[in-house]
Amino acid sequence: MKIADAKVIVCSPGRNFVTLKIVTEDGLTGLGDATLNGREMAVASYLSEHIVPLLIGRDARRIEDTWHYLYKGVYWRKGAVTMTAIAAVDVALWDIAGKAANKPVYQLFGGASREEVLVYSHASGATIDHTVTAVADRAKAGYRAIRAQCAVPGHAHSYGVSKAGRAYEPAERGAMPAETTWSTEPYLQFAPMLFDRLRRELGSEIQLLHDVHHRLRPIEAARLGKSLEPYHLFWMEDPVPAELQEGFRTIRQHTTTPVAVGEVFDSIYDAYRLIQEQLIDYIRASVVHAGGLTHLRKIAAVADLYHVRTGCHGASDLSPVTMAAALHFGLSVHNFGIQEHMGHTPETEQVFPHGYTFRDGAMHPGDRPGLGVTIDETLAAAYPYQRAYLPVARLEDGTVHSW
Repeated sequence: MKIADAKVIVCSPGRNFVTLKIVTEDGLTGLGDATLNGREMAVASYLSEHIVPLLIGRDARRIEDTWHYLYKGVYWRKGAVTMTAIAAVDVALWDIAGKAANKPVYQLFGGASREEVLVYSHASGATIDHTVTAVADRAKAGYRAIRAQCAVPGHAHSYGVSKAGRAYEPAERGAMPAETTWSTEPYLQFAPMLFDRLRRELGSEIQLLHDVHHRLRPIEAARLGKSLEPYHLFWMEDPVPAELQEGFRTIRQHTTTPVAVGEVFDSIYDAYRLIQEQLIDYIRASVVHAGGLTHLRKIAAVADLYHVRTGCHGASDLSPVTMAAALHFGLSVHNFGIQEHMGHTPETEQVFPHGYTFRDGAMHPGDRPGLGVTIDETLAAAYPYQRAYLPVARLEDGTVHSW
């Protein structure tokens, strides 16, 4: 079952997506997501110029060998661009493997470990009142776990707050990135007030999550986690930049609020110390940025030894191809925790028809062979790429800060 063709499809049905399509000599096709928000064309070029020529003639069944060929064979290992490109190939090959076996991908991983995949949605507001209403609305829609974000009074650029009447989308089309301002102390004072109100008005049954988005230093994150303990969060996400893995020891020493991290991780080497020292509770590496299903399953296997569960990144900047792959992963892996689910625009849903479903706060990938996702290439061509950037954050004195 040799690979006969592979091509890169770039489209923008509301936002940019990069998709790799692999075709075998007997006509089977596989899709892999290669979207890297704000740097999409870097991955598209890497695939087109360097990887696609290497795929032609390779045996599509040799998934593990191909993964190492693309990782070790390049010499310049790791990095977001390389690992996203490898992930696209890997997921596309698993899609083909499922179709060849006439089984959904999760069946190739030993079958289902559960009946459904618990997901969480996003809710935000310009004020606490607005956020309480948004969380309540998400709960009415069936979600049992909800990430709550709120604008800090007096600060216009709080992370994770959607613009009025629009779904949250941080990447903005334009010639230059937007610049935002961040102030730590007002945020640290305000966040506990938000969750105090949410718990008082909405009770304890809803699982509440919160994303700090790498904004704090370890001792500040420890302070935040301790102040949030009375509200029993499902997790506090990305409290600090994770390059300094030892910094999580400080957080762990001072709070029992669960910690989730890893949406920017691209390999086990970003996470192994955090996992082995049990400094985190959830690993958030994604299918598309951590080398695909082959490598993400290995990360999960290491995490399982240390009671760390998965909580994969699943923002709307990842296409339905990744959503499907994440659901097959989540349904099968033993130490699954939760899956992020922001949903996609109607235009995106039309470009990427899929078989996965949502009901009562959970999702199922479906039982179609492979991933259960296709791409309408004619419709995709009607939505050409448009350059977009994620914002840049600065402190109030002008210092560049982690966004």
